[in-house]
Amino acid sequence: MFKTIYSKYLVSFALLLGFGFFTIALIISYVFTNYSLNSKADIMNKSAKVIYSTIIKDMGESKESFSNTVKENKNDYHSLFGSLTDYSNSSIVLIDNEGNVVFKNGENNLIKNTKISEEDLNKIWNSQNGAKLSDLNGLFHTERFNYVYPIEETVDGEKSLAGIILLSCSDSGMQNVFDRIIKVIIFLSLFVFLAAIVLVYFISKKITAPIKQISKAVDSYTKGNFDVRIPVKEKDNDEITTLAVAFNNMAKELEKLEKNKNTFISSISHDLKTPMTSIQGFIEGMIDGTIPAERQGYYLNVVLKEVKRLSRLVNSLLDVSRMESGGLKLNPTYFDVCEMARLILISFEEKIEKSKINIEFEADDDPSRVFADRDAIYQVIYNIVGNALKFTYENGILRIEIRKIESENKYSISIYNTGIGIKKEELEHIFDRFYKAASSSGLDKTGTGLGLYIAKTKIQAHGEKITVDSEYEKYCRFTFTLSIDERKQ
Repeated sequence: MFKTIYSKYLVSFALLLGFGFFTIALIISYVFTNYSLNSKADIMNKSAKVIYSTIIKDMGESKESFSNTVKENKNDYHSLFGSLTDYSNSSIVLIDNEGNVVFKNGENNLIKNTKISEEDLNKIWNSQNGAKLSDLNGLFHTERFNYVYPIEETVDGEKSLAGIILLSCSDSGMQNVFDRIIKVIIFLSLFVFLAAIVLVYFISKKITAPIKQISKAVDSYTKGNFDVRIPVKEKDNDEITTLAVAFNNMAKELEKLEKNKNTFISSISHDLKTPMTSIQGFIEGMIDGTIPAERQGYYLNVVLKEVKRLSRLVNSLLDVSRMESGGLKLNPTYFDVCEMARLILISFEEKIEKSKINIEFEADDDPSRVFADRDAIYQVIYNIVGNALKFTYENGILRIEIRKIESENKYSISIYNTGIGIKKEELEHIFDRFYKAASSSGLDKTGTGLGLYIAKTKIQAHGEKITVDSEYEKYCRFTFTLSIDERKQ
């Protein structure tokens, strides 16, 4: 029960609506009851004042007591007060100071007894003129809405009760109106609840539809199919749409990663198989005598080169594994990046001379001391220079520039080469793991697609930036920054 989003939304809406309408009913009941009572009391008050004025006038003319005056004018009062009975929609009861009911106009069988005890009379008198819902200490058969208006006189400086004007009405009229209001509220509640069911259905459907699609897509991804995408309406801009867009982006990256991984596995398998086959063949040739003794030194050098190549490949894989597991630890120190760049160029001297590549070196400061992890930066420059030499045509240019950025207190190290360059559509992927540009695959037979990924990761670990700028068939430039050694030289 309540396992689906629809049922949870529906129950939540039902509870919210129920609480809301219950609160509204209480407020309306309170406001309506007070308004009705105040309105009724006002009408009764006006009627009681008319009766009071009439009786006081007759008492003054007859010089009789309240009881005798009422008795003498009883017939006149029935006709005179009849209109007031209709106006106030209530019965009129007159009680003398001894508790006798001397006049009654309105409902029959209204009063239990025509005599009120002195104690009850005093309670009615002390209640003062006002409207209350009660049976007036048992005077009436049921609770009624009563308005008490006492007639007092002063004898020897003391107030005494001459009589009581009592207007009384049943509360059935108010109850009927109140019942109607409650029925209207209940009807509206049911109508709104039904509308809410429909609304919740469509809302939950809108929410659950993309979630179900995402669930199906996840199932496809677990099976290795990353082609599935969640349909997105461009005009929508809600949280579900944002989730779907993020999910599609994730699927795109997973698809790209899977493709790169497959390419990498294919490439790495070839890179491992080729040198191992060569090594095996050369060693077997030496053992069985196929390779004569005088040629064994040459082929041992070939085997050594293949072993070094395998070692570089394994080291790259270990570097990637450490970086992805959070094992990359930097050990910043102070060193001259100019000197490091020259040493790296020297290590590629054979390749440079063979391809007749022209080397250019420019630096604003020499030495250019930086604060960074020496080994990490050595690998970054080595990887970029190595890539640059692979793709520089014969008699081309390789230039290293070290410029000072005064505003940022950094050095900008730029490695530029003429040659094949990188296509525009490949630039955004050039730092991706396992990625090898299609335009360069013919020239790079030994690359694994990890060198630039490692370079970018290590530069970013320093909190610095690395960028690439290229024009296909013309040039390529990699640029990164390092913090300047702030110590006094």
